[in-house]
Amino acid sequence: MPLNIVHDGNGLPRIILTEPTGSSAEVLLYGGQVVSWKNERREELLFMSSKAIWKPPKAIRGGIPVCFPQFGNLGSLEQHGFARNRLWSLDNEPSPLPPTNNQSSVDLILKSAEEDLKTWPRSFELRLRISLSAGKLTLIPRVRNTDSKAFSFTFALSNYLSVSDISEVRVEGLETLDYFDNLARKERFTEQADAITFDGEVNRVYLDTPTKIAMIDHEKKRTFVLRKDGMPDAVVWNPWDKKTKTVPDLGVEDYKTMLCVDSAAIETPIVLKPFEEWKGRQELSTVSSSYCSGQLDPRKVLHGLH
Repeated sequence: MPLNIVHDGNGLPRIILTEPTGSSAEVLLYGGQVVSWKNERREELLFMSSKAIWKPPKAIRGGIPVCFPQFGNLGSLEQHGFARNRLWSLDNEPSPLPPTNNQSSVDLILKSAEEDLKTWPRSFELRLRISLSAGKLTLIPRVRNTDSKAFSFTFALSNYLSVSDISEVRVEGLETLDYFDNLARKERFTEQADAITFDGEVNRVYLDTPTKIAMIDHEKKRTFVLRKDGMPDAVVWNPWDKKTKTVPDLGVEDYKTMLCVDSAAIETPIVLKPFEEWKGRQELSTVSSSYCSGQLDPRKVLHGLH
């Protein structure tokens, strides 16, 4: 089955993934970025800024940007590295993953280019498989060292999730964990609350996190479940009103309907020797939430009890 590739109004090639129950995802070759994920009822599950800039060389604010080889400003490169504003290619040899031959998966690749070797002189291949199935979106990133010497990098998949009202959202699965607070000069704290709720700006890197995190949207009665491997950290971010006004590609009201929860490897950079490959994996799924005496039962979500 040939891939469904369209050229959007901005001239950016866009791959449309579909699956039999009616859900869909849209992926740009620019940034290797998922920019839409809709459920079988055609409801958009990912947040996209109302002021997103769809013109290279700007990164696109929303969807699932890929942060490589540097997360944030933790290094000498541009914010979040360069992978999110480079043009990727279709990967026809995703070995050792078996090739996919359907309209619900795509394999992408970004190789080190001359311009990037000037600022980050390491030869690499960054691959990303994006697969859509009923109620689930799976991303498998891989980094291969094609250099003659070892190198290290930090990495994140930034999941911009669409929520009804950020003040009605809870994040569960990160309680009792240590985190770096980016609003307090990266000072280290321990999470005391039984769930993360939002009444102001939050920008934290949670460390050594579980493989499963739940984001519960009370108003939509919808829970996002994030499962991840190979990315031990989790970033939780919402800019709230004051910070939003300082972000040129974010609408003034946008913070109310977005929540960023990233799968990441930040505290301990990944080290690859020549010819070694690192592989991560994340699965985003949605389940409808039911109320239990006015509260959701997080154990059902986090431990898979039905």
